[in-house]
Amino acid sequence: MSDIRRREFITLLGGAAAAWPLAARAQQPSMPVIGFLRDTSLADAYAAYVVTAFRQGLKEAGFVEGQNVAIEYRSAEDQADRLPVLVGDLVRKQVAVIVGNTPSALAAKAATTTVPIVFVTGSDPVRDHLVASLNRPGGNVTGVVFTSVDLNAKRLGLLHELVPKAGVMAALLDPNAPEIEIELRDLEAAGRAIGRQILFVKPADERDFAAAFGTIVQAGAGGLLLGGGAFLFSRRRQPATMAARHALPAIGSGGFAEAGGLMSYGASLTDAYRRAGDYAGRILKGARPADMPVELASKFELVINLATAKGMGLDIPPTLLARADEVIE
Repeated sequence: MSDIRRREFITLLGGAAAAWPLAARAQQPSMPVIGFLRDTSLADAYAAYVVTAFRQGLKEAGFVEGQNVAIEYRSAEDQADRLPVLVGDLVRKQVAVIVGNTPSALAAKAATTTVPIVFVTGSDPVRDHLVASLNRPGGNVTGVVFTSVDLNAKRLGLLHELVPKAGVMAALLDPNAPEIEIELRDLEAAGRAIGRQILFVKPADERDFAAAFGTIVQAGAGGLLLGGGAFLFSRRRQPATMAARHALPAIGSGGFAEAGGLMSYGASLTDAYRRAGDYAGRILKGARPADMPVELASKFELVINLATAKGMGLDIPPTLLARADEVIE
């Protein structure tokens, strides 16, 4: 996304979009309001992608922001402890539905059993106690799941294709992620299959990123894989920036390339948010979350950030570029 488009998006969120729905509601008291909530910033390029996709899903369901629906945007700005206050504000405004990522949806569920909630998550919503089951969510919560962890072997293969001579590959994993044992097992097996050593580095929080990258660079790793889990996903910009600074080719799940990483492979997050928009629209038409099965991702894509590659002085093989579903210039 260009700087101009990014500035336009920030202006839209901070100015016109904030004022227009308020004015519209004054003219049309019956206009439903959606609360769009995230624990991370709404002012970055990645947020622009997912908000646009969400609006597209709403449009497909028959709702256009400012015409027959209003959207109240809220962000905890990377301070998850602010989410309960933000949810409380949305509930007091009597929003018709709350849409959010995993931390936001969990905060919303803790605050209300009556306002419908639509989540977009990369983890197991049953294990996270968001829903009772995928087919019969029950309660006031449903949403869309994009998978991540079970694609790590594929990501390692793509990284190996990019840097075939690298003897050591690093994997940055969240030690507190519920899937950590699965990730370790799958990546060890994938490393053996390509004859490469995998260096596992497990930062406990973002303050450990600098030390983690020091370990990776000192070990001479030729590539980096960013593991799954909500912590690393929500902080993916820091590893993306640090990997580029060290000229270390890196791959992560969906959204990593949009956040400045070199490559991402996984479920399309924009498609997931588009489908969340459709679900929100169906709820506005009277559908009950309890009766709406959780949707599983079905669209997967390889995204390559050429701008990051150029900044690193790295040439992407034409064969890899040809397979990319999206190339960020």
